[in-house]
Amino acid sequence: MKNYTFRILNVFAETALGGNPLAVFEDARDMDEATMQALALQFNLSETTFILPSTLATARVRIFTPTFEMPFAGHPTLGTAQVVRNLTSCGDDLTLEMRAGIIPVTAAGDVWTLTAAPPKTRAPQATRADLAQALGLSVEDIGATPLWVNTGNEQLVIPLTSVDAVRRCQPDAALMQRHCCNGQRTPAYVWAHSGENQTAVRYFYGQHGSVCEDPGTGSACANLGGYLLATGQHGPLAWTLHQGAQVGRPCTLKLTLGADDAIHVGGRVIEIGRGEIVLP
Repeated sequence: MKNYTFRILNVFAETALGGNPLAVFEDARDMDEATMQALALQFNLSETTFILPSTLATARVRIFTPTFEMPFAGHPTLGTAQVVRNLTSCGDDLTLEMRAGIIPVTAAGDVWTLTAAPPKTRAPQATRADLAQALGLSVEDIGATPLWVNTGNEQLVIPLTSVDAVRRCQPDAALMQRHCCNGQRTPAYVWAHSGENQTAVRYFYGQHGSVCEDPGTGSACANLGGYLLATGQHGPLAWTLHQGAQVGRPCTLKLTLGADDAIHVGGRVIEIGRGEIVLP
């Protein structure tokens, strides 16, 4: 029998039962990829991570959704970093090796901040009318030009004209697949300012023929920073993003652009439980 210890954490959380939940396996050296994928499906959270040794960083991390492995994701990075700090003597500054590259992460108490990779962008083939239809909105609700942005995980970033439009989104799974697909997945991130340096955001993705909504999406927060750079805005800049209220998991994310235009994503991590999985 093999025993694997794990922790449950909530990321971008302001309360113990808020934020985006994450399962982290402390030591995955004896696990094969099929076992990792099966455990991610067993937990059925948006992501589950597995910590491994690294010769390039403080630790190597693999990130799995219930159905596939991801090269990078924000809330798993921040939550896993807290576990790595607790397991080692690395302190508040560490690096995590992921399929997308080496991700620097720093902490101030239980508030963690990652530095994202420089963005890559491309224009969508879908028209504004196509995207409005896919989101259940009118074309007048679409703001500035949407862009595909990739700081480690490509997503379609769609500015909307108002917070009300963000709230009214009712995506259609078939139209999302047609107009918001990058060839593998259908990730659509909508946003609008709700006040000075305050932003309302939602993140939708297709799964098993339906549309799911993520409560707190760090990779999309980083991609919003990439969008701002690609459309002519520069640091220093600091925004607070509000996400997850529509799915009952309020999240608070911090997006900053440094004076050097480096993209930083931060949020609070709260551990709420530990356990053990026993496998034959």
